[in-house]
Amino acid sequence: MQHRRLSFAYPEDFNPAWHRRLPELAAAANAVSMMMPHAEPFVAKSVRAAAEAFDTDNELLADEARVYVQQELEHHRQHQRFNEMVVAAYPKISRLDRFMGWTFDRLARRSLTFRLAFAAGFETVAYAGARWTDDRLHRLFDDAEPVASTLFLWHLAEEIEHKTVAFDVFRAHTCSVRFRTLRHLGGLASSAVLLALFTFLGTCSLLLAQRKFFSPRAHANLFMWSLSFIFEVMPLMAVSMLPSHHPRSLTDPSWLAQWLNHHDPETGEIPVWNSLGVDSPSASVLGAVAEASGLEADRVLDQASPLAEQPSGVTRVDDLFDLEELSRSVR
Repeated sequence: MQHRRLSFAYPEDFNPAWHRRLPELAAAANAVSMMMPHAEPFVAKSVRAAAEAFDTDNELLADEARVYVQQELEHHRQHQRFNEMVVAAYPKISRLDRFMGWTFDRLARRSLTFRLAFAAGFETVAYAGARWTDDRLHRLFDDAEPVASTLFLWHLAEEIEHKTVAFDVFRAHTCSVRFRTLRHLGGLASSAVLLALFTFLGTCSLLLAQRKFFSPRAHANLFMWSLSFIFEVMPLMAVSMLPSHHPRSLTDPSWLAQWLNHHDPETGEIPVWNSLGVDSPSASVLGAVAEASGLEADRVLDQASPLAEQPSGVTRVDDLFDLEELSRSVR
């Protein structure tokens, strides 16, 4: 597990309704994105607060928690920047954004045990989202704007990578198995309900703003996606409540995890989604910068505001044969 700090180079004429073929998918994804600058600092603060109290017996977990916090804050930073473009195009969505902020401010007043249970539940739902998406990559993201697609897929890929951390921190913090199970149930239910509520409200608001709310096809797609996601997430939620459960026993989706392995830790480059098609032997990659310092991470946790943008570049990669083969395998 590592902290990847990317800088996404959106085109100057970027349209926040970034999927012409499936605008309802862009609306739903944007609704989820609106929640990330509030949810990510919340779970990062909670995990870090618990990890700081660990003794030497949990030193390895504490190290994993530090990387987890860095990844979550990077998600916060990137989604904050993306959301600014969404709000600029659809100003009324800012009211929902303020409501999300108010909600997570109230949740932050709860006990650390509850907040850790919420974080563990949040990661369970996010992992289910990654598995659901991995099964439908081409159906969902073909013909979508490539940089926005890469943002969401990178986020989901890292959810797979750190799927165990919040659960392990919650378990280390809560000793009693019976008490832990009840708390986990409460955190899982709370996170699932909030994710569903805010996604629903945000999607409806954006579809109204785009004058696509009354599209029968949009509602049909959203209904089918929601139904199939329920069948993905509910078994995971049920299994996660078993006393013997651990997230590492779950089978990771294939494509997202392997695609993330093509991130270059030295240059910080990762292939853009649409470059992985079999008809495109070259791939644009997003430039990235060095690891964020601990001081920057602290600033985000304290202020929940985006970090300063860093320089980035765009290069070309001429040999992605292995990625092309991987892309063929998911078609």
